[in-house]
Amino acid sequence: MIIGGGGHAKVLISVLKKVGYLIQGYTDNEDHGVVLGVPYLGKDGILRDIVRKTPAMNAIIGIGKVDVSPLRLCLLNEISELGFNFPAICSPHAIVNEAVSLGAGTAVLDGVVVNSGTKIGRGCILNTRSTVEHDCLVGENVHIAPGVTLSGGVTIGDNCMVGIGANVIQSISICGGCLIGAGAVIVRDVTEPGTYVGNPAKRIR
Repeated sequence: MIIGGGGHAKVLISVLKKVGYLIQGYTDNEDHGVVLGVPYLGKDGILRDIVRKTPAMNAIIGIGKVDVSPLRLCLLNEISELGFNFPAICSPHAIVNEAVSLGAGTAVLDGVVVNSGTKIGRGCILNTRSTVEHDCLVGENVHIAPGVTLSGGVTIGDNCMVGIGANVIQSISICGGCLIGAGAVIVRDVTEPGTYVGNPAKRIR
């Protein structure tokens, strides 16, 4: 079951098909019609009845993330309480090396590299061709956008958004609730929530 039927859901559908999952349908407040062959089943209110009929069904959050909102994690928690499982989804075209931990409901998309010793929290998106090097710690509900590079030993707090093409040098810590702008270069620890842009990145709000 996919929660959401927009652009991110399309990407997940493609990955899920390659992995071999049978996709029952998607829920959304808006009917987007059939999405890549996957039918619309209704609003999220129907999920309780669905899981009664099919206990322990798998689900994934198909809503994207472009800010520091906890919405995706709240949905994951609420729908988990109904009885849905949230497996980590990993594209067969990603490289996930030994001793990597992926949290429930995390999606690892095409071309991603995750190196050994890294731990990724629940409900994260590791988007196309991003790189998470060895021994990184990534919190819950973090979006690592396409083309991002996290060097070795980086720590990212909960609910962060790391924008497309950003780079974080080794052993840096970024606190929760941060939006790292597209192309930003993080060269020192980020200890205050906010929006950071530029090279080297500076807080703008």
